[in-house]
Amino acid sequence: MTNRRVALISDASQAFGIATAKRLAQDGVTLVLNGPPGPSEQVVANLAQTLQGEGHDVLVATSDLGDTETVASLCNDVVTRYGRIDLYVHTHNRIDRGAVASLPHVLVRDALNFNAKTAFLCTQVLGRQMAKQGAGCMVYVGSIHGEKPTGCAFSYALAQGALQMLCKEAALELGRLGVRVNLIAMGPVEGDDQQFYSDISDLYLDYQYKVPSATLGTADDVAEAVAWMASDAAKYLNGAIIRLDGGFLLHYMDHKMKR
Repeated sequence: MTNRRVALISDASQAFGIATAKRLAQDGVTLVLNGPPGPSEQVVANLAQTLQGEGHDVLVATSDLGDTETVASLCNDVVTRYGRIDLYVHTHNRIDRGAVASLPHVLVRDALNFNAKTAFLCTQVLGRQMAKQGAGCMVYVGSIHGEKPTGCAFSYALAQGALQMLCKEAALELGRLGVRVNLIAMGPVEGDDQQFYSDISDLYLDYQYKVPSATLGTADDVAEAVAWMASDAAKYLNGAIIRLDGGFLLHYMDHKMKR
């Protein structure tokens, strides 16, 4: 049992999850680091070992969070060990390239399952636990492409749109029970010009210069935002979608004309 806040990070093998774990550890948060089975396991194990070596309380729990029973089992394990779960940070972030007209439906299903269904199931199960406690916070790390088409990764944008509506619906329902739910719509980071290269959109052409400061965001920017959103300083923040893009979407998109 612990008197410190307990946070579950859904995929601590990815850059946003790693940075968030390190940042929350600075605040003395007890960490439960999850990652999908497979290559992610070693990344999570290494991160946990590093944080434990610095004196932080860290539990590794590897699961794919793709079904209710798995999420419920994880929740029960955490509550049995620590007595509560105060913060859930959704960091699943899988990008599959493909256009609306050509993307196989199985890839659309898989993207929705990985990026959005995991958040939905965790929101259901962990939301009930937080409601019993009378308090809790959930932060989804999403993307600006929940509202801005990519022109190259339809399934990812679809999942991000679903995640944004999940945030709003969950905030409305769980907010009555003391649980806050918010989302970070992350803008461009290093490498996104390759991830989101499109034959029909020039959005990511010279993309760093479309940020007014000409400086791209980083995983550390996400981590700082999560730490604030989870703190008492943000106690009146619920159902918010905070666009963390440095002003990127304020730029009028350069587009390729009809051929």
